[in-house]
Amino acid sequence: MNNIPKVKVGIVAVSRDCFPESLSVDRRKALVKAYTDKFGAADIYECPVCIVESEIHMVQALEDIKKAGCNALCVYLGNFGPEISETLLAKHFDGPKMFVAAAEESQDNLMDGRGDAYCGMLNASYNLKLRNVGAYIPEYPVGDAEDVADMIHDFLPIARTIIGLSDLKIISFGPRPLNFLACNAPIKQLYNIGVEIEENSELDLFEAFNKHAGDERIPEVVADMEAELGAGNKKPEILEKLAQYELTLLDWIEEHRGYRKYVAIAGKCWPAFQTQFGFVPCYVNSRLTGRGIPVSCEVDIYGVLSEFVGTCVSEDAVTLLDINNSVPKDMYKESIEGKFDYTLTDTFMGFHCGNTCSKKLSSFEMKYQKIMARSLPIEVTNGTLEGDIAPGDITFFRLQSTADNKLRAYLAEGEILPVATRSFGGIGIFAINEMGRFYRHVLIEKNYPHHGAVAFGHFGKALYEVFKYIGVPLEDINYNQPASLPYPTENPFK
Repeated sequence: MNNIPKVKVGIVAVSRDCFPESLSVDRRKALVKAYTDKFGAADIYECPVCIVESEIHMVQALEDIKKAGCNALCVYLGNFGPEISETLLAKHFDGPKMFVAAAEESQDNLMDGRGDAYCGMLNASYNLKLRNVGAYIPEYPVGDAEDVADMIHDFLPIARTIIGLSDLKIISFGPRPLNFLACNAPIKQLYNIGVEIEENSELDLFEAFNKHAGDERIPEVVADMEAELGAGNKKPEILEKLAQYELTLLDWIEEHRGYRKYVAIAGKCWPAFQTQFGFVPCYVNSRLTGRGIPVSCEVDIYGVLSEFVGTCVSEDAVTLLDINNSVPKDMYKESIEGKFDYTLTDTFMGFHCGNTCSKKLSSFEMKYQKIMARSLPIEVTNGTLEGDIAPGDITFFRLQSTADNKLRAYLAEGEILPVATRSFGGIGIFAINEMGRFYRHVLIEKNYPHHGAVAFGHFGKALYEVFKYIGVPLEDINYNQPASLPYPTENPFK
């Protein structure tokens, strides 16, 4: 993944001056040792300059972790902590931050060895709110060295995503296709969370593509495509154009990223794309996404934003799929019922034309786009990467602005079942507990579009914290609730 941040967490211990400073010193050293022993030292930096007891110490620590190249902060309450100085440290640090606290070590050392950080965390949270400072506080933020080391490690994907969003530019091409107005949403919320957007005409893209005709790098890209596709290379005649398009996008990224470090693309693929470019861009989209540069279909700006979030959290390729079709009853009875603990309405098929990275498919072939070929010549619809998506754990999620400019999100953990889809495109049979209710009372009730991002693994814990951190209202972070917890719109007499 070459399009996401590397995180370095500065660990700064704090101490209230009426408590022994040695408590914070010794506990910080123990924490750093515990982290290094378990996870290595690459992700953290121990601030050695001082234990923060005053505002002057705060400035010294802040300068030290900046000099060390830290882009995330862990404020560690080794004892009760100085509520003013520690929250000023968080306020003036430009990056994601977390607060954690030391537990007491032994019943034999509760006189001079008691730190009261359990109490100090309450004052820290109050002062953070007074100063309007956002910070990540774990579910239970008090622990011994090993516990807190795990908390810091859990913070890494959250911090990585927050840093990434603050330096992300989304590049889009063309307005959304007419019948996909559902993917259209106000861009104001992008700016609210620190994301830049550059909207371009698809005519600009077409001009850039034509200028790449005969590019000397094309044969090398074609060879790379051939190596990736192997026996699945069923449309070799289209590879040169696809390579030309890939180079066009990569060059556009470098020429247009501006002052931003990370880029995602909301691309257009129809209705005129095929007839003018002479292919569909699905395979190229899959290749870029596999490198950590998410590309959404149908100019889905919040779709690609979601993909980027998933890439940062998982450090892996993601995909964007239609929440597409139900599983036929006969398929359910033959291949799922009795073999997996899911009801029929827990299952559905996630599909897109061919944008999923080849590494996430059980097998794949380069084909034509069947739906488009119903109304267009087949030869201009070549370029999809088709195959069943590999079975395994997934998280389905989306970060979205509503039509009236409110930020909301959903997430649900589940799996892709090892069941043949017997269909076309990049497609898989998904199973999510209580999906039927979630579909009705979240996806439909809250007006989400048909596209959902898919991360390959269970990342709900980190995604939920990311959504909280960037300011999604808690009542608008939705998940698949168990049957024992009805949705507000759910009919109790059903």
